[in-house]
Amino acid sequence: MLGNFEYHNPTKIYFGKDALDNLLPEIKNYNRIMLSYGKGSVIKIGLYHKVLSLLEEAGKTVIDDGGVMPNPTYDRVLEGCRKAREENIDFILALGGGSVCDYGKVVSVSAYCEGDFWEKYIENKEKPKCKIIPMGCVLTMAGTGSEMNSKGVISHKGLMKKAGVRCHHFPVFSILNPMWTMTLPKYQTMSGCFDVLSHIMENYFSGEDDNTSDYMAEGIMRSLIHASLKVLEDPNDYEARSNIMWCACWGLNGLTECGKGGGDWEVHKIGHAISVVTDATHGMTLSAVSYKYYDMIMPFGVKKFKRFAENVWRVNSAGKSDIEVAKEGLFCMKEWMQKLGLVTDMKDLGVTKDNLEIILKSVVYNKGGYKQLTPKEVKEILS
Repeated sequence: MLGNFEYHNPTKIYFGKDALDNLLPEIKNYNRIMLSYGKGSVIKIGLYHKVLSLLEEAGKTVIDDGGVMPNPTYDRVLEGCRKAREENIDFILALGGGSVCDYGKVVSVSAYCEGDFWEKYIENKEKPKCKIIPMGCVLTMAGTGSEMNSKGVISHKGLMKKAGVRCHHFPVFSILNPMWTMTLPKYQTMSGCFDVLSHIMENYFSGEDDNTSDYMAEGIMRSLIHASLKVLEDPNDYEARSNIMWCACWGLNGLTECGKGGGDWEVHKIGHAISVVTDATHGMTLSAVSYKYYDMIMPFGVKKFKRFAENVWRVNSAGKSDIEVAKEGLFCMKEWMQKLGLVTDMKDLGVTKDNLEIILKSVVYNKGGYKQLTPKEVKEILS
C-alpha cells in the first residue's frame, strides 16, 4: 500500500434477529427523539409501531418525522432541520433504508448550521462547526452502507443536482436485522445488491499498487455475488440476506478505500445525474451505466480488470490475452446483472432525448479512475 490514509469509524453495530433489544440502552440518555422514516413501508411491516411502543414505554417524547422520500431533497432536509430546532430534539432515529439514514445524518449536522448547508458542506466542503444532534439507524434495506459511514446524498431540484454531503459525523449506532429485508420487493433487494458492488468497484478500479484493500474488496464482492444468487433462489434465505447486509456495511464504511487515493466514483456521478431527472432507484441508475462505463475504461486499466475477472468471477485465463480475460470478466458481471433483473439500459429508466442534455449538464467528472471521460464519451454511455 503506497497511499497515506486515516481510518476512523465509531459506529456501533448491533446485528441479528435480536438486534432491536439494544435500542433502549443506547438512547437512555436522550429524551426528545425525532423518529424519521419513509412513506409507510416500515408501518406495513410493523416495525414502526414496535419502535414507537418501545420509545413511549421508556418515557421518551417522540416527534414524528415521516414521509422522507427516496433520494431525499434539499427542501425536505430544511423541513427536518426546522422541526428539529423547534422541537428541541436531542436525538434523531432514522427508521428505514439508506435514504432515511442519509437524511438523518444531514439533518443532524445542518439543523443548527449558520447559513446554507448545501453551500457550506457541498460547495465549500466545510466541516460542521455548529451544534450536532446525535443520530442512530434502524435499517430495513441493505445497499447504501449509510448505516456505517459519515456521508449523505441529497437532491437539489432547484439546481438540478444530486450530491454527497460529507457530514463528518457517523451514526452513534445502527441496528441491523436481516429479517426486515425479507419484506422488500425483488426489485429493491437486487438494486441494493448492485449498489453494494458498485461502491466496492468504485474504489477497486483505481490505483496500480499491491493494496491490501483490494484483496478485502475481492472477498466482499465474491460473498455478495454468491449471496445475491442464493436470495434469488430463495428470498427467505436468512443466511444469504445476512451476508448481503454485512457486505453493504463494509462496502462503504471506509475500509476498501484505504490507500486508494479517492477511488474512481464516475459511475456514481453519472447515476446521480440520472436521478435528477428520473428519480429512479439509486442502484438501478448505477447498473444502467456500469457495463458500458467499465467496458470503455477497461483498456486503460487492463491489469486490474484481468485481476477482477480471475479473482472475483473465477475466469480461467489460460491461453488468453489480458484484454480477453478482462472482457470475459465484465461479461460475467453483465450476465449476473441480468440474472438479478437489474436494469442495463438507460431506456428502462425512462431517459429520453429530451432530458439527456439535462443529465449531461449535471454530470461531475472525476479524475481518480483509469481514464477521465469526456462529455462525448458520457453521452455515448447514456445513449
